[in-house]
Amino acid sequence: MAASKKNAARLGAYLVFVDESGFLLIPTVLRTWAPRGCTPILHHRYRRDKVSVISGISVSPQRQRLGLFYRMHLTNIGQVEVCEFLRQLLRHLPGHVIVLLDNSNTHKGDPLRQLLRRHPRLHVEHFPSYAPDLNPDEGVWSLAKRGMANGRPDDILELVGDVMQTLDGIAASRTKLRGCIEHSELPPFLR
Repeated sequence: MAASKKNAARLGAYLVFVDESGFLLIPTVLRTWAPRGCTPILHHRYRRDKVSVISGISVSPQRQRLGLFYRMHLTNIGQVEVCEFLRQLLRHLPGHVIVLLDNSNTHKGDPLRQLLRRHPRLHVEHFPSYAPDLNPDEGVWSLAKRGMANGRPDDILELVGDVMQTLDGIAASRTKLRGCIEHSELPPFLR
């Protein structure tokens, strides 16, 4: 196993920083402008429907290209969904792929071990415990939730559309993706 990681580093490998988040129909409310004395009111239906999303910021071997991959689910993300996302990454990224994940139980277990056995070009590493500040993908969630704040989707389909539009906007902006990496607390040689 150590030899394959050395070969991946020598040949160049994509780095992919992965994390999950959830978006609720209940709106996230942020401060906004309003005429003096007129507190803005955001009307919404109280429904706890949600969309769970797993995403990954990819950095090319020469660190010249950045990308954002994501996958949505209407249920909680578990080990099987994480493995589906990793298979999706392998379909889109050539060569070796090094995925960095937090220490969640959804990022461990038999499904992941089987996937790693079947795909020797996939390598998984874990961030230290309780270190979300190291993961640039946390910046994606911050941007997405800020971009969707004060929105009021009426149903789950509208919420899915809003999430897709927001994440596609982040994916299309090299500046936003680079900002996510630069604002993380990664060591400078990984930025």
